[in-house]
Amino acid sequence: MVTIVDVARAAGVSKSTVSRVLDERLPRAQNPTAERVRKVAAELGYVRDPLASGLRRVGTSTIGVVVPHLTDTVMAMLYEEIAAAAASRGLFAVVASTDDNPDIERVAVESLVRRRVDGLILTTARINTPIPLGRANPSLPHVLALRTNDTSSASIGDDRLGAHLATRHLLDLGHRHIGLVCGPPYASSARDREAGYRDALTEAGLAVDESLLAGDSFSMQAGEVAGRTLLDRTDRPTALFAVNDNTAIGVMAAAHALGLRIPDDLSLVGYNDIPIVSRLPVPLTTVRVPFPQIAANALELLREAGNDTPPRTLIAAPTLIPRKSATPRR
Repeated sequence: MVTIVDVARAAGVSKSTVSRVLDERLPRAQNPTAERVRKVAAELGYVRDPLASGLRRVGTSTIGVVVPHLTDTVMAMLYEEIAAAAASRGLFAVVASTDDNPDIERVAVESLVRRRVDGLILTTARINTPIPLGRANPSLPHVLALRTNDTSSASIGDDRLGAHLATRHLLDLGHRHIGLVCGPPYASSARDREAGYRDALTEAGLAVDESLLAGDSFSMQAGEVAGRTLLDRTDRPTALFAVNDNTAIGVMAAAHALGLRIPDDLSLVGYNDIPIVSRLPVPLTTVRVPFPQIAANALELLREAGNDTPPRTLIAAPTLIPRKSATPRR
């Protein structure tokens, strides 16, 4: 069997240079030395041994992905994109769910570290809270996705912009009494979407009515509770922006229970564009998050983290998807 040593000797370079040039997980080098190494490797019939490479790196060519809930379509969609992007780089992605509980997250991270993953992508970040690597492996490369703690490297969507687009759309339709279904206060995505909602109202010269904000979770149940709170009042809003599609579906349930019709009695905009919302009886206007780009950016940041690069944040722009649930104010 032809080894890296054989290729290095024939090409006149070091073993580490051969390893770096032939590692599919790294960006393809375009220089004379790299071209010579690839040419020699092909002529000698060298075939990379993934297991041996993993052992040299004290790893397994595996990435751990930590999510709050696998029953959350958003998290499942992002995990599939990460798994596909990882596979294209010769890596395998495994997932652990935490029920959005920091204690369970700590156990999940330690379990993945014991399985010798090469790095972690976490979607469970809490604002101003360190990643719970603990004593397991503090130096393990890790990045955040979808949510950020404002300190670690993170791949996120532009949630503030997306919320601004959603609220601006309702304003352009003539609505002025617009409520917000909020998310959990510890999630940067919920914080930034609330900020975008406030930005749009302020730019339109409208004061933010704090009584029109309700909700504290990303679940359908929380959306239904918040929907009842906001709609079961004499001065109910004519439109609502929900910080994700799950809470928007919960609002639909609340509206139906109260005898209100969407969009006749209430215009509604969600966030994320999960597959089901375009097929609802009243297709939901929402903000589409570019999950493939966020996944690819997370893997790029993870590669950088392994090289001790300073933390940075990559932000992907969302897109408003108008459908039938938001119409001009009647």
